[in-house]
Amino acid sequence: MRHVLASILAFLVALPLVVGAGCSQQGARPAKTGLRVVTTTAMIADAARNVAGSHADVIALMGQGVDPHVYKASPGDVRTLESADLILYNGLHLEGRMADTLAQLGKRRRSVAVGESIPSNLLRSPPEFQGQHDPHVWFDPSLWKFVVERVRDSLIEADPAHADEYRANAAKYAGELDSLFSWTKEQIGTIPENGRVLVTAHDAFGYFGRAFGLEVLGIQGISTDSETSLDTVRSLVTLLADRQIPAVFVESSVPRKSIEALIEGSKARGHTLLIGGELFSDAMGPSGTPEGTYLGMVRHNVVTIVKALGGTVTDSTNDAPANASSGASKGTP
Repeated sequence: MRHVLASILAFLVALPLVVGAGCSQQGARPAKTGLRVVTTTAMIADAARNVAGSHADVIALMGQGVDPHVYKASPGDVRTLESADLILYNGLHLEGRMADTLAQLGKRRRSVAVGESIPSNLLRSPPEFQGQHDPHVWFDPSLWKFVVERVRDSLIEADPAHADEYRANAAKYAGELDSLFSWTKEQIGTIPENGRVLVTAHDAFGYFGRAFGLEVLGIQGISTDSETSLDTVRSLVTLLADRQIPAVFVESSVPRKSIEALIEGSKARGHTLLIGGELFSDAMGPSGTPEGTYLGMVRHNVVTIVKALGGTVTDSTNDAPANASSGASKGTP
């Protein structure tokens, strides 16, 4: 009997060690091989991937069709952010409803507002935005270069061992942004001058218009949190009819009901107004598609705008997407 009890006792003592060993082998996480970078928007994630190369695992919280102005961090998002070696966010009040969360995380994690690296004299400060800067800086590739540089420096600070690679990757990507800027300017220049009016659901394209010579009008203000004014709709209908603007644009991350109000109002005035296509504004396209990259997103927008407003895409060698809208339509692009 004593022998049996001794055997049972020995088994019970050894059991936790056996179970523990099994768990450590089956449930162990793989060894860390690079930085864990978490970004708010997909545009910033794309910049980080281009600069970091294989040295970082980059995760974007906001995917296709997500509006950053009204996005709230879920408990899962907070856990993801807490696990990061580096947090990159736009700043300039883009992530308005995440401001407190990002501020608190900044006390415990390396956290950088990359959009705020742009010199303030280059930022737009529309009076209707209550003294704040326009946060949609990615629509001017020459400004986005400042963001890429800040991403580069942030990666170097977090991982100095690969500094030379980060610098080389950032320089290469900056050259691609320069080419994109030149190509865009050439394409927009083919739109008849009187027709260079870009009307969208909210005022996201101000930097784009300033850089490339378009008059940009939004039904809502800088943020989609703002209310749509009936007076604004009426004044836009008058402008569109008087200047015979052929098309307006819906946005992938913003409901289209306000744009439909413009179409109905124009119809009542005897002016046929069409939906020129869908533009990517505060979010990129699906992952794995050309529009799911920053360069592809901008090219898609340019081709869509130019064709709908009466211009001609004169050069497609800059990898402009083949599936871009071929012209204005009344229905979904």
